[in-house]
Amino acid sequence: MLNFLPRFTLVASLALPAITALSTISVKGAKFFCDGQQFFVKGVAYQGTPFDPLVDTSQCTVDAASMASLGTNSIRVYHVDPNANHDGCMSAFEEMGIYVWLDLDTFTTAIVQTDPTWEQYQFGNFTAVMDAFIKYDNLAGFWVGNEVINTAAGSVAAPYVKAATADMKSYMAAKDYRTVPIGYSAADIAELRPELQNYLACGSDYSQSIDFYGLNAYEWCGSDATYQTSGYSALQALSVGYSIPIFFSETGCNVVRPRTFADQAAIFGPDMINTWSGSIIYEWVEESNDYGLVNYPDGKIYNGAPIPIQPDYGNLASVWKNVNPSGVAEDSYSPSLSAPACPISSNGWAINGDVPLPTLASGIVHAEAASSAKPTSSTSSYTTPAMATSRTILTSPSSSSFISTSSDMHEDSSSLASSSPSHATDGSGSTPQGKSTREFSDKGAFQVCRSFPPALLPQVHGDNDHLYNAMSTGWVSLLIVTLIIPTDRETVTSGSFYIADFVFKSFVITNDK
Repeated sequence: MLNFLPRFTLVASLALPAITALSTISVKGAKFFCDGQQFFVKGVAYQGTPFDPLVDTSQCTVDAASMASLGTNSIRVYHVDPNANHDGCMSAFEEMGIYVWLDLDTFTTAIVQTDPTWEQYQFGNFTAVMDAFIKYDNLAGFWVGNEVINTAAGSVAAPYVKAATADMKSYMAAKDYRTVPIGYSAADIAELRPELQNYLACGSDYSQSIDFYGLNAYEWCGSDATYQTSGYSALQALSVGYSIPIFFSETGCNVVRPRTFADQAAIFGPDMINTWSGSIIYEWVEESNDYGLVNYPDGKIYNGAPIPIQPDYGNLASVWKNVNPSGVAEDSYSPSLSAPACPISSNGWAINGDVPLPTLASGIVHAEAASSAKPTSSTSSYTTPAMATSRTILTSPSSSSFISTSSDMHEDSSSLASSSPSHATDGSGSTPQGKSTREFSDKGAFQVCRSFPPALLPQVHGDNDHLYNAMSTGWVSLLIVTLIIPTDRETVTSGSFYIADFVFKSFVITNDK
């Protein structure tokens, strides 16, 4: 079906200066900062298949150039292989001024709202991802979870999300890593507002709370929507005074075509800019859900130079070109907001105040930190080995995980209850299925901090439903794959993957005994 879409060839790299180093991003109060100036996210979700999208340097290079032309300064990546070499791709994105917002979980280690756990095997897998990427200066932040909770009843999982945050912060400190912000990406569910965002940021112990909050919201649909009718005014009202950065970790309703991305003017405009720190557009690559900004030759995902889908690609480029918030200088910004009060149990929210967290024993955290060498520090050229230590990814010998890709591959297993699109315009919440200004400072190397080249989310689609049951048995993770296999190899490839590769590369993992 992709062959019926208009295609336009893009030449993006010729006019774009190469960036040899990026300053790291930090959190101060309710804002992000980079090289002394406030940083606003202009991102795209970057995945498209279950495979790690940050391993093919050539593909990353052409994608990064196209993203930079669009005005992107960030990508969101949902699943990676911590044992792969990411130097080439991370360098390619850095050269285009693009930061990476990376999920720590894997397909089998995400916290699940119906049976929440935070166990040593999950922690070990999270640390493997952190170890692999901590050395890159263009790593902007980690996500500790994506849409883990999507009902009020699922709020029982919130302490586990917070426990994972606390243990990962402890691990980061024990390893003497640079402080990389850790956040959470939430489904836009009205019955969870504002309790979830407040709970994850509440409490007097900052080492146990998230550093930033992302919202996956698809409420603003079409050019006729407004700040008031879209529900964005309600989101703003619930976020005023929030003590940590908040931004849209997914957005881009496609119910009304073409997409005009009119919400970006509101997010980066006077109504919201003092509260919100930008947005990530869903998504980079076109799939059967029709959210993509680009296609690839022959309808295959990640297959050479990206081909912009018009007018959506041009509409977003135009909007981002005309929204250039200046923000504040870090030196002149004095945070005055206090952490929100921990919500009490009411209206279906199950957690009563600042409850004890199910964190791991400190000895486990410190033992894990001592078990592997610190990765080599990042350099602008990334000439050091990709991985200081090859990590074995363990699965729980007693637990099982349910993973379905009949809607979105990027969703954690707990979020599949809301599998049908519901694009609200009344602020009730929705979950989809299925930089124009570049600033440089000469400090021995170009550095880009603001409004320049976001991340892509992993989805596997096609005309088929794919069901994955990952079941742990002893030391070997046994994967049972149930799907309707297309009759032709081409459909399998464009739909997303070869089954054999997916099984052996993504799920069948053993220890080194």
